[in-house]
Amino acid sequence: MAARFDKIYNDIVDLLSAKLSPFLKYHCVDHTIYVVEMAEYIAKKEKVSSSNLYLLKIAALFHDIGFIEGPEEHEKTSCKIAKRELKKYGLSKEQIMVICGMIMATRIPQSPQNKLENIIADADLEYLSTSKYEEVSEQLYEELRHFNKKFNRQKWFKVQVDFISNHRYHTNYCKRYKEFRKMRNLEKMINEYNS
Repeated sequence: MAARFDKIYNDIVDLLSAKLSPFLKYHCVDHTIYVVEMAEYIAKKEKVSSSNLYLLKIAALFHDIGFIEGPEEHEKTSCKIAKRELKKYGLSKEQIMVICGMIMATRIPQSPQNKLENIIADADLEYLSTSKYEEVSEQLYEELRHFNKKFNRQKWFKVQVDFISNHRYHTNYCKRYKEFRKMRNLEKMINEYNS
């Protein structure tokens, strides 16, 4: 399984590198690689089996691939691409359906339905609780500004405060170790904005 995943990983990273728009400052190859790494990290904390970890890592790899066609409904497009591409690697229809469920679990607002979906949802937004929050947030702001020139700092601040205030992690690990750090980042952002 490890050798097969490495082949899928290399092929998809190459595809993303070649086809993603340079205007995608947040939904870029680095984000995908980070989500794969975080999904694996959280999965180990949540004691996921190796066969499920394999599917989880593939879902993380494909979760934003729809952006090669555009941002609208990109999760659905990601599933369409996953269904087409993953047959080449010998995955069954059942495995692909599980992967598509995980991809759709990253859609905002998130509503994961099972343990694997909880993990990928948390991996996708784990950055909210890190010291890189400001840097990553700025990348997302730049990306959104590219698509909507009227989007300004004031609107972005409101979007961020609303989003983080209403966001909840889903896995036991992230609830225990990430939630308070995320709220600390929110408090810091509000203080900096108001000063």
